[in-house]
Amino acid sequence: MTDPSPLARALDTKTEALIALTQQLIQIPTLNPPGENYREICELLDRRLRGHGFDTQLIRAHGTPGDSEKYPRWNIVARREGRSAGDCVHFNSHIDVVEVGAGWTMDPFAGTLRDGKIYGRGACDMKGGLAASIIAAETFIEHHPDFCGAIEISGTADEESGGYGGVAYLAEQGFFDPARVQHVIIPEPLHKDRICLGHRGGWWAEIETKGEIAHGSMPFLGDCAVRHMGAVLSEFESKLFPAMAARRTDMPVVPEGARQSTMNINSIHGGQNEPAPGFDGLPSHCVPDSCRIVIDRRFLAEESLDEVRAEVTALLEGLRASRADFRYELTELNSVLPSMTDKSAPVVQTIAAAITDVLGKAPEYVASPGTYDQKHIDRIGKLKNCIAYGPGLLELAHKPDEYVGVDDMIDSAKVMGKALETLLVGPH
Repeated sequence: MTDPSPLARALDTKTEALIALTQQLIQIPTLNPPGENYREICELLDRRLRGHGFDTQLIRAHGTPGDSEKYPRWNIVARREGRSAGDCVHFNSHIDVVEVGAGWTMDPFAGTLRDGKIYGRGACDMKGGLAASIIAAETFIEHHPDFCGAIEISGTADEESGGYGGVAYLAEQGFFDPARVQHVIIPEPLHKDRICLGHRGGWWAEIETKGEIAHGSMPFLGDCAVRHMGAVLSEFESKLFPAMAARRTDMPVVPEGARQSTMNINSIHGGQNEPAPGFDGLPSHCVPDSCRIVIDRRFLAEESLDEVRAEVTALLEGLRASRADFRYELTELNSVLPSMTDKSAPVVQTIAAAITDVLGKAPEYVASPGTYDQKHIDRIGKLKNCIAYGPGLLELAHKPDEYVGVDDMIDSAKVMGKALETLLVGPH
């Protein structure tokens, strides 16, 4: 590894500032759903970035899923122009975090610093990455006030629920037009020595089996929708899951188990509604006339969305033909196509060289098992020069006692700063 550059040495002095900013971000509980405190965190970022010479815009994604007067979908886009023309490098981070869940041993919104790690919901996914990109950009500007081109930093809503009130909306408004932005880095937690080139596809659907209500003591007078759903699950177990397990992708997806097609049964419900809180009585005796499941099907670049839909539909139609009184309804909830940036793309090559320079090792190239906002930058923005690169361990995302390592954030900030030097100043 070469001697640290002046920019890298400067970033070593920014540890306390990086910790403080990460803690401030974690301490705003931007839970999604429902989408809490988006305006508050955008205003924090607005004050911070305007104080470092950025022009800022707070943008509400009116009419997008979940947007309401109580839970408005706010985003921030900040831009710092250089002294002369050149490319624009955009760092995009989502501001929302998932529910806390059980199993925490510390306050999930305190931003506790312990043994070189900052704990909290969103620390890893991805407020640590957002903080690292901000510190990297600020320090770069201090050292290169005459840089060419522009730097953008965005904090966007709803990535955890599809990104439609965030990056998708901004892409529709032209914020990721390749004429405006040339390089996009998304600091998702893929670890500091990995470059994430893209992600698998996803298809989400609800399947409802239909029955007929009757008295539970005379089930033969009704038709049990739960039993019909049992037949669906049996077909999945005997046919669909083995077929998916046999498929492999050339995409460098991590972890290894995600190199195949997968499907999760996200939820199941049949029969009467769950009792209201505080009610401790017994249920009534009824044959369920409806049963619903939500499926989360992740598919490979080698599969088409039409094939994924058709495979499930064929199993359901087979049951309709072979099982007495089998009726169903299939409702598509959402779909995302796989996205993959070529390893020869400029932003990939730049970050790869920066990792080698800062960490003294060649990067690992990976793809994500789940989708993230690259899908909208690619499909809506038509911008292909996009990657995910940031600090943190992917397996900690959405877990109790989520954390991000301070040293990893500093190292990632050095990589980001080096990339800015290459793209906006020139190689050193």
